Amino acid sequence: MKKICFVGGGNMATAMLTGLRKSHPSLDCHIIEPFAPAREKLAAFAVTVHERANRTAVEDADAVVLATKPQVLKTVCSELLPCLRGELIVSIAAGTRSTTLSRWLGGHPRIVRTMPNTPALIGQGITGLYAPPALDAGDVATATELMCATGVVVRVESEAMIDSVTAVSGSGPAYVFHWIESMLAAAKGVGFNDADARTLVLATLKGATALAEASDESPAVLRERVTSKGGTTAAALAVINERGVQQALIDAVRAARDRGVELGAMLDGE
Repeated sequence: MKKICFVGGGNMATAMLTGLRKSHPSLDCHIIEPFAPAREKLAAFAVTVHERANRTAVEDADAVVLATKPQVLKTVCSELLPCLRGELIVSIAAGTRSTTLSRWLGGHPRIVRTMPNTPALIGQGITGLYAPPALDAGDVATATELMCATGVVVRVESEAMIDSVTAVSGSGPAYVFHWIESMLAAAKGVGFNDADARTLVLATLKGATALAEASDESPAVLRERVTSKGGTTAAALAVINERGVQQALIDAVRAARDRGVELGAMLDGE
């Protein structure tokens, strides 16, 4: 890759820029960002910043990354359309179908949909990627290389699965942070100060995740090995099971997936 253009300079765009600077130090990066405070922050990334969409920003770009909120994407596409000459479009917007984007971009055919997540900010993100079967293999490789700058990429075979990716890994960090909040409250409730509670909870999460990654055994088996009959862990899990925590999480992921489908339908009607 030689040149990338981002439309929108928010957290995900800056996360991708950070990764790209490490893997492609000579990459020519352009960002279209209408808000002055955001443009000022972007100066630290050694990029060319544009207040409005223009041909200079997108010309010869290996990819144009749509990194704005879905609610403003239709307007963004209308401003971008006169500047395009067939460049590859990579969208990171939730709930916005490629057919909708193509329509907003005057029938533009070269579109890849992706869904990264916020750990991309530290290079530990995971991205779901969907490319239409008819898309050129070179375009798929470019989009994959681009998203690999922030972590792991998982390619899905149907666009509908992007809504599932959004529900599991896109929204997933929020579920984990909610668990951390709860565990911190619990630790402080049994006598720990803020600093020690944080150390205990985050180290436990980090260690358990690392063990799960390193082990060939299922999480269920690993859980059973911590759980002695009639012991402390068993007492805790009995409460968790009684309160239906597992089913609540399953239902939460389904609700997030269904909301993504609803958003897609709503935007498709615009």
